[in-house]
Amino acid sequence: MARNKPAAMKARLMKKLKQNRRVPAWVMMRTNRTFLRHPMRRNWRHSKLKE
Repeated sequence: MARNKPAAMKARLMKKLKQNRRVPAWVMMRTNRTFLRHPMRRNWRHSKLKE
């Protein structure tokens, strides 16, 4: 990927980076461990972004 990225693409990449976090521990405790894993987690090797 290019070193100099457009601002719009950078914002989209940052959004995807923030979405790719695990479920917080307090959410797991509050929901009685119903939500253990995040349904929209993404791995950089397994699936690529649609840009």
